[in-house]
Amino acid sequence: MPEPRTFRDEPVSFVRRSGRMSDAQERAFAELAPRYLLDVPRDVAWTSVHPDARLDPLAEYGRRADLIVEIGSGQGHAIVAAASSRPHDDFLAVEVFRAGLARTMLDAERAGARNLRLVEANAPEVLASFLPEAAAAEVWIFFPDPWHKKRHTKRRLVREGFGTTAARALRDGGVLRLATDWEDYALQMRDVLDADPLFERTFDGEWAERFDGRVMTAFERKGIAKGRDIRDLAYRRVART
Repeated sequence: MPEPRTFRDEPVSFVRRSGRMSDAQERAFAELAPRYLLDVPRDVAWTSVHPDARLDPLAEYGRRADLIVEIGSGQGHAIVAAASSRPHDDFLAVEVFRAGLARTMLDAERAGARNLRLVEANAPEVLASFLPEAAAAEVWIFFPDPWHKKRHTKRRLVREGFGTTAARALRDGGVLRLATDWEDYALQMRDVLDADPLFERTFDGEWAERFDGRVMTAFERKGIAKGRDIRDLAYRRVART
């Protein structure tokens, strides 16, 4: 008799929040999902990705171009702005919040961002298997859930071992960009990535300069209004041997 499968080996770094969607957001899923939302084979959970599933960027985007992946794209403000201003690059938004995905599709449609796709999935599984190895030119992680209560910090996305997962998805010389408004999480991110032999800093001093491609969002303004400093980090994927 086969052993029963575990639901997941590690805690996920998000809380599944479908929430109530507006009529416009419901229409976005009905009308825009075929254009923007990837149909991902699932594994043991709705937000999981089957380990045999692979993104084919050439087939999906219809061309060969740099692929930029945003983990936890939220309402999509950063990635829609980037996709609409950088038509020669391709973009992939990874998010589990359905209302956020709907908003992203609506804004992408208004902006004419045809170089953007979305995937509703657990980010580590996207990085670990769904993306072909070395497919991404950049991976962005802007303001991930800080899980600030001590008993919940094990759920943080960027923790020991994360570098291996991110490095697999990045091409040699590709860049991992991060930002957070929680100091202790920023310190944890820096400690984890400084210690990872697969990455090297792209910055001098304590923190990286603000990434020009990261637009100011309402979420960031809220953190600033509460007196929290915004800290950026950027790391380059070292060459494979």
